Amino acid sequence: MVKQISITEENTDKAESKFRYLLKMALTVSLRKFLFLLLSITAFIVFVFYWSQTTLKPPSIITTFENSLKTRVNQDHFSIPTEKTWTYKCESDKCVRYHYLTETNGEKRVPFMTCSMTCGDVNVWPHPTRRVGVLSSSLKFSVESLQLKMSTSFHEVDRLYRKSFHVFLRELKQIQKIEFFDHAKVAENERQSFNPEDKVKPSKCVKSHCDIINFIVEVHVLKSGNVHIDLETDESYNLTSTLDNNNMVAKITANTFFGARHGLSTLQQLIWYDEEDDLLRILSRFVINDAPKFKYRGLMLDTSRNYFSVDSIKRTLAGMSYAKLNRFHWHLTDSQSFPFVSKYYPELAAYGAYSDRETYTHEDVQEVVEYAKIRGIQVIPEIDAPAHAGNGWEWGPKKGLGDLSLCINQQPWKFYCGEPPCGQLNPKNNNTYLILQKLYEELLNLTGPTDYFHLGGDEVNLECWGQYFNETDLRGLWCDFMLQVMNRLKIANKNVMPKFVGVWSSGLTSTRCLPKSQVAVQVWGGSTWTENYDLIENGFNVIISHVDAWYLDCGFGSWRQTGDAACSPYRTWQNVYKHKPWEKMRLDGMRKKQVLGGEVCLWTEQVDENGLDNRLWPRTAALGERLWTDPDDDNSLDPIPREVFIRMSVFRNRLVELGLKAEPMFPKYCQQNPGECE
Repeated sequence: MVKQISITEENTDKAESKFRYLLKMALTVSLRKFLFLLLSITAFIVFVFYWSQTTLKPPSIITTFENSLKTRVNQDHFSIPTEKTWTYKCESDKCVRYHYLTETNGEKRVPFMTCSMTCGDVNVWPHPTRRVGVLSSSLKFSVESLQLKMSTSFHEVDRLYRKSFHVFLRELKQIQKIEFFDHAKVAENERQSFNPEDKVKPSKCVKSHCDIINFIVEVHVLKSGNVHIDLETDESYNLTSTLDNNNMVAKITANTFFGARHGLSTLQQLIWYDEEDDLLRILSRFVINDAPKFKYRGLMLDTSRNYFSVDSIKRTLAGMSYAKLNRFHWHLTDSQSFPFVSKYYPELAAYGAYSDRETYTHEDVQEVVEYAKIRGIQVIPEIDAPAHAGNGWEWGPKKGLGDLSLCINQQPWKFYCGEPPCGQLNPKNNNTYLILQKLYEELLNLTGPTDYFHLGGDEVNLECWGQYFNETDLRGLWCDFMLQVMNRLKIANKNVMPKFVGVWSSGLTSTRCLPKSQVAVQVWGGSTWTENYDLIENGFNVIISHVDAWYLDCGFGSWRQTGDAACSPYRTWQNVYKHKPWEKMRLDGMRKKQVLGGEVCLWTEQVDENGLDNRLWPRTAALGERLWTDPDDDNSLDPIPREVFIRMSVFRNRLVELGLKAEPMFPKYCQQNPGECE
C-alpha cells in the first residue's frame, strides 16, 4: 500500500513538472509572437513615415548624391553636370538659387537652364536686332518629334539645308544626352544625302509626358539659290511659332540659305534640356525678326606657327556657326612652315611642313570647306606674301627656278623680319609669281566662288630686299609686287577679279598705288593709330582687327629672349565686346559703310590645338554679338549690363555642352547667383 502511494505521488510530480515546462514553452512562443508582431508594426510605421517623407519632400542630400554617383558614369561625355540639390526661381528678372533639400515645400525642382530661359530677356546669342517677342512659358518634347518641311525652288539650297538640319538634330540629341556628338566624325555623314523627309523616328513621347508630339520645322527660302556667301548676301530671317493641340510648327522664312541657316541656329538656342523631366524644352511662343549689322564677321586662325588638325578646325567652325560668324580666315602658311600640299608644287610642303603628318591635303581643305559651308561659313585661305614666306620656298635653285624667296632664316633676324625665322619672296623672279598664281588657282578651286580673297602683305621688311637690289624706291618695288600678284590672282580666278582683295595694314598700304575700289585693308594696328583715319579718308574699305581689342593671342608673356615677343595685356571677352571703333572714330553714315566688318585673330606662337578652344571661346562669341547686333553702349567705361553677362554665361555653357572646351567666365557660384558677383 505504501509502495502504491509512493508511485502515485511520483507520477503527480512528473505531471506537474511537464505542465510547468509546457506552460513555459507556451509563454515563450507567445512572447516571441508578440515581439515579432511589435517589430512588424514598428517596421510598418517606419516605412509609412519614410514613404511620406520621400514623396512629400525632396530626398535627402545623401540619397541625392548616391543616386548621382550611380548615373555619373553615363554622363561622362556630357560636360554640364546636373544639380539635383538646387532649384531656381525667377525674381525681378533674374534666377535666384534655393537649396532644394531644405528651402522648398514639395515644389517641383526647376533646373538652372529652365529658369534662365524663361526669366527676363530672350536668352539668345547674339541678341536679335529687330523684333523679338517671346512667352516665358515652355513646352516639353523629345528630339524624335522633330522633322523638316522644306520649301524652296532652289535644288542646291534644299540639299545643303537638309544637311544643316541633320547637324541640328544630332546636336539636339547630344543636348538631350541621347548620344555624344563628335565634330571629328561627322564629315562623312555630311557628304551623304538624306531622306527627303528628314525624320528621326516616330516620336516616343506620350501625351501625359510631352506637350509637343509633332514638331515641324517649316523652312522657306524665297529669293536666292546662291550657296556661296558674299558681301551682298541677305542674311536676315524671320522665325515664328504656332501651336495646335500637341503640334508645334516653327517657321523660318528667309531670302537665302544663309538667313535660313541663322534662323535654325536661333531656334536651337530657344531649346534646352531639362534634366528634371529628362526632355527638351522650348519657349511656347516666339516671334523673332533678325538681321546682322555688319556683313563681314570673321575669325582668323594661324595654322603655320603651330599645326592644327582638321578636327580642331572643325570644332572652331562649329563654334563660329553658333555665334553667327560667317568668315573663317585660314592663315595657311608663314615663314615657320608651309603645311599646304600643292599638287603643282609639292616641294613647298616637302621642304616647309613640320612633318608629313602636319600637312593639309586637297582632301583636307575640301573637308573643312564642306563642313563650313553647311554651317553658313566661307573659308578664306591666305598664303602670306611677300613677307612671312621662308621655310618651304628654299628649293628654287635646286629645280632651276632661282631664288624664290630671300633672307630665309637670316640672322640677326631682327634686321630682316618681324619675328624669326625670316623669309621674303623675291619680287624680281617671275617663277615666284607663277607659283603664287598656281597656288591661288588651287585654293580658289577648293573653296569655291568668292568676292573676297586675302593676299597677305603683312610686315614687309624693306631692309631684306635692300641687300639684293640697288633700288632707290623700295616702296615702288612693293607696289610692283602687289600689282603683279593681283594680276596673277585674276588669271587664277578665270580672268575675273574678286570684288575685294584683302591685305594686312602696314606702313606701305598708305602708298598710293593700290586700287582703292578693289582693296580691303585688314587693319591690325592699335585702335588709336592714325592709319585708321587715313585709310578711311583715302577711300579704302577696311576690316577691323585692332591688336588692342581683337587679338586673342595677347597676354601670355614673351616666347623669346630678345625683341618684343608679346602683346599685353590679356584681351578679356569684355574688351572684345566693348570695342566699338566706328563710334570712337565718329564716322558718319557714308564712312561707316567703308567698315565691312571685323575679325578676331589668333596668332599661334604660344598655342596649339590642345589649348585652342579656351583661347577662342567664349571671347570670339563676344565679337559675334558686337558685329551682328552692335548693341548701343556708347560709354565704353560703363559696365556691361547684367543681362549680357547672363546670356554670355548661358551661351558659354551651350558651347561646352556641344563639345567645345570654352574657358569659364567666373566661378560657377556667380553663374548660379546672377548679380551676386558684381
